[in-house]
Amino acid sequence: MNAIAKITRGVGVALSDGRVKGILAFTVGMICWASIFYRYVEGWSWLDSVYFSVVTISTVGFGDFSPETAAGKIFTMFYIIVGLGVFVTAATTVADAILSQEEDE
Repeated sequence: MNAIAKITRGVGVALSDGRVKGILAFTVGMICWASIFYRYVEGWSWLDSVYFSVVTISTVGFGDFSPETAAGKIFTMFYIIVGLGVFVTAATTVADAILSQEEDE
């Protein structure tokens, strides 16, 4: 089986795992929650709000957007602290599910 097929199969197996679904749902919920906050507090478009939420939680941080309000800055500090742990947990859980599926073969 080639590498692409293994990865595709592994992702499919991972997405059928309840703990993977749960942590991914929580991660998506955090991104949605942050996007709504940035939309209304910072006044950004929906696309910019979602983009900033994903870039921030994934620690990429391009720097092309940054909060201007005090509330936005405070929220972002907490979002980064909590979001970093959630994002790493999500990535680790998916990777663990994919690798354990490969070991079972």
